Amino acid sequence: MKLYFKYLKMHFQSQMQYKTSFFFTCIGQFGVAFTAFLGVYFLFDRFDSVGGFTYEEVLICFSVILMGFSLGEFVGRGFDRFPELLGNGGFDRALVRPRNVVFQVLASQMDFFRLGRVIQAVAMLAYAIPRSSIYWTPDKIFTLALMVICGAAIFFGLFVLFGAFSFFTVEGLEFMNILTHGGAEHGRLPFGIYGDGVLRFLTYVIPLALVQYYPLLYLTGREEGFFYALTPVFSLLFLLPCYVLFRFGMTKYKSIGS
Repeated sequence: MKLYFKYLKMHFQSQMQYKTSFFFTCIGQFGVAFTAFLGVYFLFDRFDSVGGFTYEEVLICFSVILMGFSLGEFVGRGFDRFPELLGNGGFDRALVRPRNVVFQVLASQMDFFRLGRVIQAVAMLAYAIPRSSIYWTPDKIFTLALMVICGAAIFFGLFVLFGAFSFFTVEGLEFMNILTHGGAEHGRLPFGIYGDGVLRFLTYVIPLALVQYYPLLYLTGREEGFFYALTPVFSLLFLLPCYVLFRFGMTKYKSIGS
């Protein structure tokens, strides 16, 4: 962990060498997230609710997914750029170093520019929480924290899965963006409104609904069972096959040579 924080400091210092560029890139990231927020705002300017959920409730689930995606991408950026690491021989260097290979990939890329989207998510939460009709008890605050943390873990797992597929393809599979960026985009609204088929897929295959839709039902009082508050914890099982597939891909890897 100490070494990871050294990498963290190194990446931050390198990106802060050009402070103006860093500042405007963060603003750009904020602007991209803000356009998505405007889509939700104008939707509720016309309709009072969507799928029975109010504006403030939708902002909560949107901010949870946006924050989870931004943090997951920040931590897993090395896996998102993994095809480049395979193509330029960087992975060969990682294999001969006396450190865990997964850790080296993890620490190879960290984009602090994602801070702009995190700020957007925090701002939406700060607006929605006091204006929602939710009575915030300690268990609901705990549930909200679980949604964010486990959401970041699931998006991180998707980036690891993307890296694992890169062992078997010439280039990265762009369809994975449907699950990563697409998941964040569709997470602006509760996943339950997209129909039973989509909800089942996002429950049992890519468990994004476990960190957004089901705990939201508990927060808003639509479901009272504490099981709904704990569904984000069960979503963490998704990380296991992602890691196993990545390790399996490593066994099939052949060096590109010098």
